[in-house]
Amino acid sequence: MIPEPGEGYVRLSPRKLLLDPVKAVGQMVVPVAIALIGISRSDTKFWPIILPLAVFGPLVLGALPWLTTHYRLTATQIQVRSGVLNKTTSTAPLDRVRSVDLEASLLHRVLGLQKVQIGTGVDDDRITLDALAAPDAQALRTTLLTRRAVADQQAATPPVDQPADQPADQSLGLLPDQQSRPVAPPPPAPPAPAVALARIDWSWLRFAPFSLGRLVLLVGGLGVLSQFADELPIWNEETATSAWEWLTQFAVVAIVLVLAVGALTLWLVVSVAGYVLQWWDFRLVREHGSLHLTSGLVTTRSITVEEAKVRGVELTEPVLMRLVGGAELSTLATGVENGVTQVLPPCPREVAVAVGEAVLDRPGPLTGRLVAHGPKAHRRAWFRQLRNALDVIVLLALGWWWFDLTWWWLAAIGATLLALAAAAGEASYRHLGHALAGDHLVVGGGTFARIRTVLETDGIIGWVVSQSWWQRRIGLADLTATTAAGTERVLVRDVRLDVAVALADRATPGLLTDFVEPDRVPA
Repeated sequence: MIPEPGEGYVRLSPRKLLLDPVKAVGQMVVPVAIALIGISRSDTKFWPIILPLAVFGPLVLGALPWLTTHYRLTATQIQVRSGVLNKTTSTAPLDRVRSVDLEASLLHRVLGLQKVQIGTGVDDDRITLDALAAPDAQALRTTLLTRRAVADQQAATPPVDQPADQPADQSLGLLPDQQSRPVAPPPPAPPAPAVALARIDWSWLRFAPFSLGRLVLLVGGLGVLSQFADELPIWNEETATSAWEWLTQFAVVAIVLVLAVGALTLWLVVSVAGYVLQWWDFRLVREHGSLHLTSGLVTTRSITVEEAKVRGVELTEPVLMRLVGGAELSTLATGVENGVTQVLPPCPREVAVAVGEAVLDRPGPLTGRLVAHGPKAHRRAWFRQLRNALDVIVLLALGWWWFDLTWWWLAAIGATLLALAAAAGEASYRHLGHALAGDHLVVGGGTFARIRTVLETDGIIGWVVSQSWWQRRIGLADLTATTAAGTERVLVRDVRLDVAVALADRATPGLLTDFVEPDRVPA
């Protein structure tokens, strides 16, 4: 049960006594095993002391968080006390609660627990309660978000002023003996029902292999395997020679085909399994003035993003996913961790556009035409990519000269790099553009991935106009809108200087008046 306002401090769920010791054992099993192996090779007279410490030490350390953590709700705050020697009290005003996120690992779910993270929109500081019983965590989340919505509504309700030229009994319609009684404020309106914006559609699994985000995990696993592959008994010169002789008995084309099919099958399994684990039972709803996302199979997560803090969205179409009509959607918000929250899995582009427009509450910014940046920006896009390719070719040439390798291979690699650079330059220019859609700044960018960023002009706190030496010669500039949301900057690359200043002035009138009217003398 969650505490009622005004009650004393309460502990977390007693089942935390099972959770933390298991986690502590899992964290200490490797160093303890290494220590025991080292001791076993030396003197064993310390075993009667070390073995109980190795067994009961993690259990005691794991039980301390439950014994020392208490929390309570007051009429205005949530307070959490923790610590053994250094006592810490964390508080959050209820009207400043901006997000209440729930997370449950597999161990949490087995024990019927959830971790609660309460954000107030101040940097990345959060109040964490690990762990509450699942019904209590859900009730606490609903209580905190409902009270925040009520507080916001009461703050937005203007007070009813009594005319100064009327007596109290006439203005309020009260009898003389009722004039001293306070007028009760109107009851708050009931919260709006939750509105579903999106839910998982398993036909979206077709986009999983075209998202390369999990390729990093696969490469990391291969890297870990390579660290101890030399120690495996099957990996030696004789085994490798025998395996190679056996493979060369077959046609080279068949070998390549088998390896390619094996790699593709492995990638399909990894990408689809990762998609299912992350986005199982995905739902995105609008409730209590926030966007609420839930998903996860093994580890479930529940993320809340307050809509008042959402300053824009970002639609990303990776190069492979664009071939099959897929896209991803993220929100740009202030006061949340990292500022960028992915609110949709890889899904059809039309779904991402529809949800993005629902979040923005405005149709058009994600599908409207962008203003092209012209032939000079086109040449700049090509030059930037070709310069990077030439830098790599020069480094390769030095290596080829040092090791005295065949130059034909370098020529082939160089030609391939230049072709890829030309394709990247053309793609980056085609994605380039900008527009001002009402009160939203729309910016297109990206090299191979096409990215469209939509930012509220009210969320722009400043502008930065920068020019490199090359840009000054051809009259181009980079225009950066600074904001507290997302990555804290939105870049309009390689736009004409006069267009950049005019765009900034139209988006935030008055902020660049001195630049638009250079002859004006401040009063």
